[in-house]
Amino acid sequence: MAISHAHPLLLLLFTLFLLPSLLATSFRSCDKRLDPVKVKGVEISPDPVVSGKPATFKISGSTDEDISGGKVVISVSFVGVHIHTETHDLCNETSCPIAPGSFVLSHSQTLPVFTPPGTYTLKMTMNDKNGKQLSCISFKFKITLFSTVSAS
Repeated sequence: MAISHAHPLLLLLFTLFLLPSLLATSFRSCDKRLDPVKVKGVEISPDPVVSGKPATFKISGSTDEDISGGKVVISVSFVGVHIHTETHDLCNETSCPIAPGSFVLSHSQTLPVFTPPGTYTLKMTMNDKNGKQLSCISFKFKITLFSTVSAS
C-alpha cells in the first residue's frame, strides 16, 4: 500500500530542527561508513505527527567540506513494509553552498488524513551532486489520528 504525494519522512526530519525545545528523536547511522556529513540530531514537530495536520522535520548536521548541491532521498516503511520514497534537491532543504561547519535541513508537510496511525521508520540518505553518499540515517516516528496536546 503506497501513500501517494506524502512526504512523511522528510517532514519529520526537518521538523526536529525547527523547534529546538523539543526532545530530540534518537537515530542511527545506516552503516559503519565514515560519511562526510555527521548528523547531530533529529527533531519532529509535533511528535507524534498527526494525520492531516502540518508536521516539520529538522536534521542538524556538520561537515568538514564544501557541498555545492545534491539530493536528499527519503524512504518510509510501515510495519517493515516499504511504502514511500521521495527525492528532494538538497538546496531546497537548506542553503547552498553548504560551507564547512554546522547546518540544518528542514522540511514541512501535511500528511494525508487517511495516513494510518502507528510507528513508521524513515531512512534519509544525503548524496552530493555526483551521487556520492554524504550521510545516511534512520529513525522511527509515530503518527496518530488526533493531537495529544490540548489547545489552550
